[in-house]
Amino acid sequence: MNNDFVNRKYRRYQRGQDLVHFQVKVKQTDLFIGVTKERYNQQLAAEIEQRVYRVRAGLETYIASHPEFLTSLEPVTLKPGAPEIARRMARAAVLAGVGPMAAVAGAFAEEVGEVLTDCPDVIVENGGDLYIRTTRERLVMVAAGLSPFSHRIAVRITPRESPLGVCTSSGTVGPSLSFGQVDAAMVKATSASLADAVATGAGNRVSTGDQLGAAIEYVQSIAGVTGILVIKDDRMAAWGDIELVPVTGVGETDEHR
Repeated sequence: MNNDFVNRKYRRYQRGQDLVHFQVKVKQTDLFIGVTKERYNQQLAAEIEQRVYRVRAGLETYIASHPEFLTSLEPVTLKPGAPEIARRMARAAVLAGVGPMAAVAGAFAEEVGEVLTDCPDVIVENGGDLYIRTTRERLVMVAAGLSPFSHRIAVRITPRESPLGVCTSSGTVGPSLSFGQVDAAMVKATSASLADAVATGAGNRVSTGDQLGAAIEYVQSIAGVTGILVIKDDRMAAWGDIELVPVTGVGETDEHR
C-alpha cells in the first residue's frame, strides 16, 4: 500500500487559496474540508465534528443489526429504520451495481458538504473522494500510482457543474477494495455517493490497458454520471464532460485526487 496515501501526504497539495481548510476525524472517517474564508470559525468545525459523529453512530448501529450492509458486494434491500447515510449509499449502489460500502466515502463527504449551506464554496475530501460546491473554476489533480500520467494532468471543474462529486477508485493506490488493477478510475457525477460507487464499479472492470473501454461502456448508461477518466499504465481513456489540463507543477492545482 502507498504510504503517502495512508499518511494523507497528498493533502499538502489541497490548498485552494480562497478557502480555509480544516480536518475532522471521527474513528476511520477522516475529512479534509475547505470552506469560504469568511464562513470559517471554530464553532463551525466543532459542529461538523459532532454531525459526523452522529451520522457515523447511526450507520454503525444500523450495520450492527444488518451486517450484510457492510459485507455485501451487491446492492442490498434496506430494512426499516435505515438512516439517511445508508439510504444514500444504497441508492448509489443500485445504480452502480455494487455493494453499498463502495459509496461510503463519497456519502460522508456529501453529507457534510450539503449541510454547509452558508458557504458558497465548499470542498469536502474523504480518502481522495470529493464533494465540490464552487463559484469559481478549480482543478482536480489526477493521482494514478506509477502511471506516467500521475500528477501530470488535472480535470477542470466549472461552477455550472456544481454541486458535484469527483471520486477515484484505484487497484494500485490506497486501501479500498478493488477487483481490478486500474491506476485511476475518476468519475464525475451529480452526487459524491454515486461518483464513489460508480468509480468502484468502473475500476473493477480494468486490469490491463486493453480493458479501458469496458469501464467507459459501463458508465454510459448510469443516470447522474457526467464523465469518467480511466488510466492504466501509459494508456488513458475518457468519456463525457472531462476537460484535461496539463500540470507542470504540483502546486498549480486546487485539489488532489
